[in-house]
Amino acid sequence: MIGDKPNIIKEPSAEYGKVYTYADYLKFEYDELVEIIKGKVFRMSPAPKSYHQEISSNLNVLIGNYFWRRECKVFAAPFDVVLPIRNEKKNSSTTVVQPDLCVICDLNKLDEAGCFGPPDWIIEILSDSTSKKDLNDKYEVYEECGVKEYWIVMPKEKLVEVFVLVDGKYKRIKTYTQDETVSPSGFPELLIPLIDVFPEVIERSTNRDVC
Repeated sequence: MIGDKPNIIKEPSAEYGKVYTYADYLKFEYDELVEIIKGKVFRMSPAPKSYHQEISSNLNVLIGNYFWRRECKVFAAPFDVVLPIRNEKKNSSTTVVQPDLCVICDLNKLDEAGCFGPPDWIIEILSDSTSKKDLNDKYEVYEECGVKEYWIVMPKEKLVEVFVLVDGKYKRIKTYTQDETVSPSGFPELLIPLIDVFPEVIERSTNRDVC
């Protein structure tokens, strides 16, 4: 964000009323990356800023080191995750997302194109242009599709909000601050000190948003 002008993303043009599927997604010829959530096309944010990328990289290192040589695998965006609802087949699935980070333990869900089915754990890092999608649209579809754990990382506030799936609904566990250590419920021995996740912001002469 520069000054008081909001960072607004205009969604790609799409046929009115059409419900898009993964089969459509494979044929898209947009100049930018897009996602499909419940049949609606959403543009990905512009290239993430350095602060966002550093947070993602720090998490990827901390989580990746833990899962090194273990059964589960860690993937960072861009990485297609196709989420079926109501036992949809892959090509008819109406949700294709690219989480900032995801952990997948059922390796049968993986193929050369990405993942078909819910990851065990998804992390999204908020930006001004994607916060509504991550907090509302993705929250809803991750819950409905059975993603066991969902973390929302808030770069400007230096907070992490943790949700765990309980009886088909997300239960908010806690919002963790920068001086705390957090562990995923499915892997309690994985300790993530958030002081190692959020880098110090370098002050610059221009008034630009950091994420």
